[in-house]
Amino acid sequence: MLPRALLFSTTVLAFAVVVLGAYVRLSDAGLGCPDWPGCYGQATPWHARDPIEAALAADPAGPVSHAKAWKEMLHRYLAGGLGLAVLAIAGLAWRRSPPARRVLPVVLLALVIFQALLGMWTVTHQLKPLVVTAHLLGGMATLSLLGWLAAREAGHGPGACAPPRWPARMALAMVVFQIALGGWVSANHAALACADLPTCQGAWWPEADFATAFEPGHALGALPAEALTAIHLTHRLGALLVLAGVAYLVVRLAAAPGLRTVALWLAAVVAGQFALGLGNVLLGLALPVAVAHSAGAAILLLSLVWVNVRLLESPVEETRAPPTGEPGRSGCFPADDSRARSPS
Repeated sequence: MLPRALLFSTTVLAFAVVVLGAYVRLSDAGLGCPDWPGCYGQATPWHARDPIEAALAADPAGPVSHAKAWKEMLHRYLAGGLGLAVLAIAGLAWRRSPPARRVLPVVLLALVIFQALLGMWTVTHQLKPLVVTAHLLGGMATLSLLGWLAAREAGHGPGACAPPRWPARMALAMVVFQIALGGWVSANHAALACADLPTCQGAWWPEADFATAFEPGHALGALPAEALTAIHLTHRLGALLVLAGVAYLVVRLAAAPGLRTVALWLAAVVAGQFALGLGNVLLGLALPVAVAHSAGAAILLLSLVWVNVRLLESPVEETRAPPTGEPGRSGCFPADDSRARSPS
């Protein structure tokens, strides 16, 4: 068994790293220190104040400033602490856990190492959208695996029965895809390609270049306006699909005794996230709203990971319609023999 306090605190730390990373990206501080891992070869922006002043004097509107340098380095410091915590988790798992339970912590450690490389490439490749999106997804994947570990070590299934697992898996897959789309929107600065609602540029379907929108190799700022419109429209459509998928899962969870609170939580999170997405457009990508939207995506993802892990530990019985002749009765009934499943 791994220490639950360590898993929980590391998950919280990973969430903080994701949110701070969003703040750095959205406040255009990603190149606040244009080298890696230090800042102009120094450990802190305070020690690098002379080259920062020189860069600021050469280009006052450029990507370098004292405030941006501190934002970027604080994100790196926090990410470094997360790496050490994950190393501790992997080490404890290797010593204490059976072989089958060592796999996930080791994969998590490998992911964090790769995530550090992505952080370096984000700077050295000048915020190339493909690298920025991969870095965002790496952070979300790290958070998800930590949430998975924490939920697994917590034990206890969802109760006496649970709904079928496929709606939860479907909702999780949809949210992962939507987060990737959101990362692509942010990395390409396409959030305001459509600045009105519910239409886009005053039309229900404006001119959009989908063929160019998702070409992976372009540099930041290289896409035409029509491609940015296509990226934004795709993310809007994805939001509607996620809303429908999570709503269906909420209905199924609400029908299962012991899971109604979980259903209400998911309903609140997805509704709040949808509202924040609308707020991004209506408020012109106001920084607090945009950061909250990124945080909401992380919370929704983590919530769905938790639901999926809990349902994996559910027993054979499932929630379904009561037997014929008992219209007023609700609860859990054994699954049909043809659909019976063995415990996980």
